Amino acid sequence: MNRYNRHIILSDIGQKGQDKINNARVLVVGAGGLGCPVLQYLAAAGVGTLGIIDFDIVEESNLQRQVLFGTSSLGENKAIAAKKRLQDLNCKIKIIAYAEKLTYQNALQLFEEYDIILDGSDNFETRYLVNDASIIVNKPLVFGAIYKFEGQVSVFNYENGPSYRCLFPNPPKKDSVPNCSQIGVLGVLPGIIGCMQANEALKIILGIGKTLSGKLFCYNALTLQNSTLTIKRSGSEINKVLKNKSDFSKRQMNVICEIPVQTISMKDALNKENVQFIDVREFDEVPKVNDLKTTSIPLSQLENKLEKIDANKDKVLFCQSGIRSQKAVSMLQKLNIKHCYSLNEGVSEIIKCLNENKTTTHVR
Repeated sequence: MNRYNRHIILSDIGQKGQDKINNARVLVVGAGGLGCPVLQYLAAAGVGTLGIIDFDIVEESNLQRQVLFGTSSLGENKAIAAKKRLQDLNCKIKIIAYAEKLTYQNALQLFEEYDIILDGSDNFETRYLVNDASIIVNKPLVFGAIYKFEGQVSVFNYENGPSYRCLFPNPPKKDSVPNCSQIGVLGVLPGIIGCMQANEALKIILGIGKTLSGKLFCYNALTLQNSTLTIKRSGSEINKVLKNKSDFSKRQMNVICEIPVQTISMKDALNKENVQFIDVREFDEVPKVNDLKTTSIPLSQLENKLEKIDANKDKVLFCQSGIRSQKAVSMLQKLNIKHCYSLNEGVSEIIKCLNENKTTTHVR
C-alpha cells in the first residue's frame, strides 16, 4: 500500500489496477538507451515480472544516456547490471536477466512467457525479428526508436492492429541508416522516448486511455514539435509472417562474414612458452590481475596502440567476460596480426586458474 500509494489513490487505477500491474509480465529487448528508462519506470510501477535480454556489455560511452549504469558497471553484461540496479529499486518484483542475444532460435519460446514485449533494440534486423516473433505468438509490441534529436513510439500487434511491417514492409539496405554509435544521439532523448514506451505498456496492462496502436508518434527534441501519423493494418504483410512461421526458428541472423575468432582456456594459455597477455578492459576496471604480467590496452585504444603488441609472441586477450576480447581479436586479425586468442570467460578464469595453481606463472 505504501509503495504504490500514488497509483492506488488514482481513481482510474486503484487497488484493482495495481494488482493488474503486479501480475503483469513484460519482456524488454535491449537494456540500452531506451531499455534503461523503460525498465526503471516499469520496475518502480511494480510490474510483477520483468525480463531483460541483452548480450552486450556496459562501456563508458553508454553512460551518457543509459541511466541504470555507473562506472562500477563497466565491463558487466547489461542485462545483469540492470537487474542489480532494479532489485535495489524494487525488491518486491521478479526480475529475470537473459545475458544472451535474441535470435530466431530463442525468440518464440521466450516471448510466449510474457504478456507484452517492449523493443529497445538499436538495429533494423532485431526490430523485424521482434516484430515477426510478436505476430507469431500474438503478443502486443511497444516500439521505440531514436535518431540524433528525433524519436518515434508506437504500439504494434495489439487488438488486431497493425504491425511494424505494415509501416515498413522491408528493411532498409544495410548501412544505409547509421546508428547512434556512428552519428550520435542527444543523451536525454532515449529517456523521453523510453518513458513514453513505459507509459504505453502501463496503459495496455491497465486497459485505460488510448494506446498508440495504429499511430506513429514522432517527437523532435530540438523544437518540441510532435506529429502523429496513421498506420493502416496490412493483412497481407501479417499473413506473410504467419505463413512462414514454421520456418521462423530455422532462420539465421545476417552476420557479416568474419575471420573465425580463436578462443583459449587459461590452462592452455599458461602452457604456452612465449605468450603476451593483453587486458582490453578500461584502466579503472577491477579486479586487477596482480599475479600475471599483462599489457593493458583498452579496446577503444587498440588500433592506436599496436606498437605495444609483441609480434613474436602468441597474444592472449582478455576482458571482463570474453565479449570485448573477441571483438579485439577480430580487429587485430583484420589488421593481419596473427596468433591472437580470446580468453574464455574473461578475467574470472584467470583468477580462478591462478588460485588453483598457487604458483607464479613462468610467462614473461
